[in-house]
Amino acid sequence: MADIANKYPDNVEGKYYVDNQCIDCDLCRETAPDNFTRNDDGGYSIDHSAFIYLIDPDGRLAKTVASEGGSKQIAAALSALMNGNH
Repeated sequence: MADIANKYPDNVEGKYYVDNQCIDCDLCRETAPDNFTRNDDGGYSIDHSAFIYLIDPDGRLAKTVASEGGSKQIAAALSALMNGNH
């Protein structure tokens, strides 16, 4: 079981991570190739998934935007939320 105290520092912040018990089995890279890559120097995987959570004025989750979408997608989602079109 992964232990957050042993999380590799090159993981992104978030709920999912790879720790020093990774045996480099390739399962995470096969299952979610957009989220995990291999650290060739260290011989382990890294979680690169990142999301932006947009919260409406009432404190409710309005939209989740994947960072891979780029700045234009993030800006459009923010604009829609600010204009009440979420």
